[in-house]
Amino acid sequence: MPATKPDTIDQLYGLIANEEDARVCKDIPEEACREVPRNFFLILFSNVLTKLGDLLISPKTVLAWLMSAVGAPALVAWLVPIRESGSMVPQMVIAAWVRRKAVRKWFWTLGSFGQAVSVAAMAASVWFLEGYAAGGGIVAALIVFSLARGFCSVSMKDVQGKCIPKTRRGRLSGLATTIGGTATVVLTGLLFWDRGDPSIAFYTTLLLLAATLWVIAGVLFANVEEYAGETGGGGNAINEAFKSLSLLRDDAPFRHFVITRALLLCSALASPYFVVLAQQESDIGWMLGVFLLASSLASSLSASFWGWAADTSSRRVMIRGAAMASSVCLVVGVLALVLGPGFGGAWFYPVAFFVLSIAHAGVRLGRKTYLVDMAGGNKRTDYTAVSNTVIGVLLLVTGGFTAAISMISDVAVILVLGLMGLAGMLSALRLEEVTED
Repeated sequence: MPATKPDTIDQLYGLIANEEDARVCKDIPEEACREVPRNFFLILFSNVLTKLGDLLISPKTVLAWLMSAVGAPALVAWLVPIRESGSMVPQMVIAAWVRRKAVRKWFWTLGSFGQAVSVAAMAASVWFLEGYAAGGGIVAALIVFSLARGFCSVSMKDVQGKCIPKTRRGRLSGLATTIGGTATVVLTGLLFWDRGDPSIAFYTTLLLLAATLWVIAGVLFANVEEYAGETGGGGNAINEAFKSLSLLRDDAPFRHFVITRALLLCSALASPYFVVLAQQESDIGWMLGVFLLASSLASSLSASFWGWAADTSSRRVMIRGAAMASSVCLVVGVLALVLGPGFGGAWFYPVAFFVLSIAHAGVRLGRKTYLVDMAGGNKRTDYTAVSNTVIGVLLLVTGGFTAAISMISDVAVILVLGLMGLAGMLSALRLEEVTED
């Protein structure tokens, strides 16, 4: 790579850094500091492309619609758990493998390509198969997709921690989410504005477009200038994975973070129940577009704010996001319990969903930045893997618990998750500050 960067890249990075010393470097080597502006934008645009791809294969909208369209509605319930937990649970084993390599960007690149192949396989299943054969093909491809995503999740935080300095990581994630959210607003308008149910061919095209986005993202990320870091974990990957679980026993600050993150799952788990309550007031086909628009607007309007704030204190961002999530869940739950689910009309739940999405963006950006900032070297990789594996298992357990409660009352689920968020906020108050000013 050339030693001299184009002036425009330095200027743009200086505007984003928003201070005289745009090359300020904390927690990364001097040689990596020289590459920060170029790496910042390569990682940024890679993230933006994958966020757009995520929209186009959303399990809550596109894949769920496809399952019904191909005649396999019973498989819809498996989409979200596989999409979320499938990429988290194996991460301790993945991390033990990643730890052995001094340069780890290739794991993200291969993971991105793997997701592209998986999404293309979904499109092939929809186009060439029917019924539960097509649905089974989508589920099988989603399993592979989630595993590939696990490689990206483990390696991203490590590469970002090696290539992007402290006080710049939060705004990188925030910008990626804002740009991606703005683009989703446009795509939502194209998908749902004055349009009936699209054809199978239309959604197949969307899947192939998403696959293309992951290929481009992988190519961009391969050009990140990552310097060799420390390696470790030369033993068997599974043995190393179980050894890393000792972090939960021996590392009190990390254990506290994992407990806090588990409690903050409320901001993600409550969203579907807002949609369920809204179904009682309006036709779900119309409301899905509204909810997707609300989610996109929330990301584009709030993510950069949360990202910049996380560079000052990711702990406070988690606290504020948790307070918002808990408050909106408790308000919606109490009002629905006292006045009935239909008290607010059709537009109440999308508005509440919008506020919850803003809160979730804060929780997500805060805990991601906190995790990257609290550790360095191989410990960062271990933290990511252990945290994600534990959360993946808890996500399945909590999902089953809330599903059981929902058989009694959807409102009760929202109230329980609101209390869970309140406990998460109190736990976050006791976290240590990790951002160095």
